[in-house]
Amino acid sequence: MDPNNIGNISRGRSNGNGGLPQSILKYIPEPIQPIFENPFFAAGFGLIGVGSAMALVRKGFQTSMVQARRYFFVSVEIPSKDKSYHWLMEWLATKKTRNTRHVSVETTFHQNEGGDISSRISFVPSVGTHVVMYRGRIIKVDRHREKNVVDMSSGNLWESITLTTLGFKRDIFQRLLEEARVMAAGKEEGRTIIYTSAGTEWRRFGHPRKRRPIDSVILDRGVAARLVDDVRRFLSNANWYTERGIPYRRGYLLYGPPGTGKSSFITALAGELQLSICILNLAGKNISDNTLNQLLASAPQRSIILLEDIDAAIHTNPNGSSASSTTSTSSDSKEQTKQQQQISNQYQYQPSQLTWSGLLNALDGVAASEGRILFMTTNHLEKLDRVLIRPGRVDTIEQIGMATGYQVEKMFLKFFPTEMTMANEFRMKVPSDSVSPAALQGYFMQYSHDPKEALNNYQQLIKQ
Repeated sequence: MDPNNIGNISRGRSNGNGGLPQSILKYIPEPIQPIFENPFFAAGFGLIGVGSAMALVRKGFQTSMVQARRYFFVSVEIPSKDKSYHWLMEWLATKKTRNTRHVSVETTFHQNEGGDISSRISFVPSVGTHVVMYRGRIIKVDRHREKNVVDMSSGNLWESITLTTLGFKRDIFQRLLEEARVMAAGKEEGRTIIYTSAGTEWRRFGHPRKRRPIDSVILDRGVAARLVDDVRRFLSNANWYTERGIPYRRGYLLYGPPGTGKSSFITALAGELQLSICILNLAGKNISDNTLNQLLASAPQRSIILLEDIDAAIHTNPNGSSASSTTSTSSDSKEQTKQQQQISNQYQYQPSQLTWSGLLNALDGVAASEGRILFMTTNHLEKLDRVLIRPGRVDTIEQIGMATGYQVEKMFLKFFPTEMTMANEFRMKVPSDSVSPAALQGYFMQYSHDPKEALNNYQQLIKQ
């Protein structure tokens, strides 16, 4: 072959200097062809082309993954503020985590029948990505924790868990969360949960308590049954209230001397009807009109809101004096009042921000919550303003007084079930309405070993 022809062919394929081939240069305008004939520029141009191609491939892969996740995966996010978050954490703690190398410690406490508290340490997936198996499905668990966001309900850093799995329906998550809920409810079965207010949120107080039997609190004949039936009837008649346009809420006031079993009965009532108890202190310095409304509206379902010693929690008389107060002009009374005021000021806490009108509106105003069971207790009914306890705010008022003869006999049989004769004799010796049920219980505990001593030493009880 002619060497000249070979050279011409080579020059047709390349410019001889390492630049772009002539087959490509012919499509480039002639004034800028020298630039592309430069081998360094040609190499850079090639790298740009390769990089652009790789970027397009990566972008296409990411877009494909997003679309695939959107159409072929389902996910659910559970924030730490939601109740199901704690159910899910307990459920995860029961899963086999031998393949999980990064775990967090979860310490739980359990109260035994005797009152002793035992602890149990469990391992749950730590912050990050984990994989669990559930009903033959692979579920990716992403636990995320914010570093600068605090959950005000618990005081801990804000967390969330995202569950992701392959599929088109969310049914698997519903079954999983329902299983976690049932498991958590099983641990609390037979127990009463106590809540206290913290700002505008409700927090659990202590450990769930074993439910107290309703017959362990002995009130006068028929009182306990009447109150239990009334609350049970309220819980089962939501539609009745709605059909008649009556606000679905119920208020109760229990009054009587200290030690008569008001709070004990409410605790037993909650256990009997499987309700929780929300204790609300109106005298707290953080309680305001707005806070009270939010607390009443956000109370856990099937719970009793308890306002203990309502007469001492807030100045219920807007005029600043109780209904039973009298005016004395004697110098001795004035001096005694001055001394009492000085003692009161010495131990006075920061006053509540709750106003009288705010309390009344929270109980039955336009913004008052529904589906609510409210119990108030007081040792001094006469100190309560009638506006506070009128029908609509307080629907049932029940006196829980000193121990009657019926209560004396029943409490004797509670400690000595087989001593019917002694119980009747003890009832005859102890005058009715002379001692409180709390004093009776303390007395019987002192002589729990011998019913005869309890019967013979009744004078000691009366002298108390």
